[in-house]
Amino acid sequence: MSVDIIKPHVKDLGGGFTVRRLLPSHPHKMVGPFIFFDHMGHADFAPGEGLDVRPHPHIGLATVTYLFEGAIMHRDSLGSVQEIRPGDVNWMTAGAGIAHSERSPDGLRQSGGALHGIQTWVALPKEHEKVAPAFEHHPAASLPEIFTPGVRMRLIAGTAFGKTAPATTFSDMFYVAVEMEQGARLEIPPEHEERAVYLVEGELALEGIALAPRHMAVLANPQALTIEAKTKARVMLLGGKPMDGDRFIWWNFVASDKEAIQEAKQRWRAQGFGNVPDETEWIPLPDEPKAPESFS
Repeated sequence: MSVDIIKPHVKDLGGGFTVRRLLPSHPHKMVGPFIFFDHMGHADFAPGEGLDVRPHPHIGLATVTYLFEGAIMHRDSLGSVQEIRPGDVNWMTAGAGIAHSERSPDGLRQSGGALHGIQTWVALPKEHEKVAPAFEHHPAASLPEIFTPGVRMRLIAGTAFGKTAPATTFSDMFYVAVEMEQGARLEIPPEHEERAVYLVEGELALEGIALAPRHMAVLANPQALTIEAKTKARVMLLGGKPMDGDRFIWWNFVASDKEAIQEAKQRWRAQGFGNVPDETEWIPLPDEPKAPESFS
């Protein structure tokens, strides 16, 4: 068995909110179309506190939000206003350009509470990089589920284990949330060329070799591999067809050529991405004075 292990790069965004970044990394900038993978939380917000990611832009990708605990209110320049809760999928195709914000819903902010989940970016193939922006919300009940002894899987996006998720994707890919009971085993088939296993929590062995929590194993062999839960475990499976060339990443922009990123920078400076409902703030470009970091 040949695997590469990616260690998380930990960032403290303040207020006890920690993000662990797994992609991009070296030597794996991408796994299939996945070019960004952030494990956010677990965070516990006190009453009156919460998540506040002010409006910011994206191009050339789709963002995917999946929560284990808590809730996030999504707003975007298409006019979408959608709360996401555990098990749901928010799939936002940036394409030619979109702006959005992510904040704690008012009710959660008043009461306080936990926030825990995964945010990823899926790079778009060159022929779809400038597709019209779009937003989709798929509640948990609409997502395919797969069951094997001691294992429950929810297909977030793409195709896997004979099922296809409803989100609109632009390349061959798969993204699966897995819950495993102690002692359960799961075979990961070689149906996708690039595959990775991320251990959110618990103890897991990949072909008998332990995978540390909050680490990602990128599978190099084109063969079926088995994971086994040594304790109750939460796992994410992801990957797909390799992208059609390299991608440049600058702040929240992903593109196959640098000119597209320069154009997006100028457009954001001019506030040309459209207005986000109920928002008056926005995050300036990082090369502008006092620009805070955006995590998604």
